[in-house]
Amino acid sequence: MVQFLQEDLSDDEIARLRGVFEPLAVAVRDLVDATIRTTVDEETVRTVQSQIEQATAQLRTQQIDGSYGVRVTPSGLSMPWGNAVVGVRNALAPPLKIHHDREGEAWSEFHLGAAYEGPPGMVHGGVCALVLDHILGETSSHGKRTKFTGTIEVKYLRATPLGPVRADAWIDRIEGIKTYVVGTLSDQDGVTAEARGVFIVPKWAREPGE
Repeated sequence: MVQFLQEDLSDDEIARLRGVFEPLAVAVRDLVDATIRTTVDEETVRTVQSQIEQATAQLRTQQIDGSYGVRVTPSGLSMPWGNAVVGVRNALAPPLKIHHDREGEAWSEFHLGAAYEGPPGMVHGGVCALVLDHILGETSSHGKRTKFTGTIEVKYLRATPLGPVRADAWIDRIEGIKTYVVGTLSDQDGVTAEARGVFIVPKWAREPGE
C-alpha cells in the first residue's frame, strides 16, 4: 500500500527532528563503511558487535510498524526520510540531495564509497540503476503530480568508479499521463551510464477521464 501520511508538523519542528535523526543515519552510514574496511583484531570486532547489538535493542524499544512511508506536512513539505536514495534517516542511502533548475532539469553530486561496490573499485550496476531511476522519477514529478516508474532502460557505457559521482536528468516529452525522462551518471571523466524512462501517473492520482 502506498503510504503518503499527513504529519501536522511545523517547518521548525521538522528542522529540529532532522537535526536529531540525520546525524544518527550519518553515524550508522560511517559504521557500515568502517565495518567493511576495518582490520582490527577479532576481540575488538566481537566487542564492537556487542555494543552495536545493545544500541540496536535500545532503538527498538519504540518504533513504528512497517516502513517510514512519505510524510507530508500542512505546508506541503514532503518527508521521504526512509527512501533508499534520498532518505535522511536511511543509512543505506548515499543520500542524494537533488537540485532543480528553472528549466526543469535536475542534478545531484554525491559520493559512493565502499558500501556500494560491485566490481573491485567500481559502483555496483544495480546501484547505478537505483540512482538513475530515482532522479529520473523525481524529475518527472517535481512540482507536478506523483508519477511512478513504468519502464526504465539503462545503458552502461563503462564502469563507474567509486568516489565522487554526478547524476543529471531532464524531461524529454510529456504525453498525457506519461512523462518521458532521460538522464546520465558521470564521473570526473564524463558520462558512465545513460538512462531513459517512462513515468506514469498512478490510477489513484489521475483526473476523471485520464
